[in-house]
Amino acid sequence: MIRKSILATMSLLLGATLVGAVHAETLDTSAAQPKPHHARKHRAMRDDASVPTRGMSMAQVERRFGAPTEKLAPAGGDAPRHPTINRWRYAGYTVYFERNRVIDTVYDDAKTAS
Repeated sequence: MIRKSILATMSLLLGATLVGAVHAETLDTSAAQPKPHHARKHRAMRDDASVPTRGMSMAQVERRFGAPTEKLAPAGGDAPRHPTINRWRYAGYTVYFERNRVIDTVYDDAKTAS
């Protein structure tokens, strides 16, 4: 009888210890810092129909926006995990392609423009 009560007490203590060890936290994001200026600019670019958008082919970009001012040398392509990245410069922005599809369009920084 004493053995059963000791086992029952130990089970209760062990259970209480485990329950006390489990907890969750809630992250309050309402006071998050605003995104830096370049991130806002980048987000606005994605919604701008006057620049190439993700998924367009090189042919579609050239048909709609004309020939780029400069086609930079391709990068990557040395392994299947490193697809070829092409960059085309237009006035005010650069278009990045993975293989032949647009993956991003980024405004040029006004400070570095010459």
